[in-house]
Amino acid sequence: MIENQSGEDYLEAILRLSAVKKDVHSVEVARELGVSKPAVTKAMRVLGQKGYVSVVDNHIHLTQEGKAYAESVYERHRTLTAFLVGLGVDADTAEADACRIEHVLSEVTFSAIKKFMDGNAADK
Repeated sequence: MIENQSGEDYLEAILRLSAVKKDVHSVEVARELGVSKPAVTKAMRVLGQKGYVSVVDNHIHLTQEGKAYAESVYERHRTLTAFLVGLGVDADTAEADACRIEHVLSEVTFSAIKKFMDGNAADK
């Protein structure tokens, strides 16, 4: 478990970047998140110690545990974005709000929103 939002943001960014290309570099993560390269280096050290990433020859890879965690965070993000858009929130605002909400929402509330969204998807 990661105790802060930024750690989850790093994992989510690495997941999204690795879907596009095999090797992810710190400069790409920095660009994606709008942070400095030294900040990425520090975060990778912490995430590596927790067993979520490995860095080999300047290539960042999610471990199996890191990938599962990142996929969970990203699912929350996508579901919450869709939920907010469904409520009539514009896409940019929904995206930004979902990014903040995904880190603090309880599992009980997220499960209820996911169930609601899954039920509405079946209606379409």
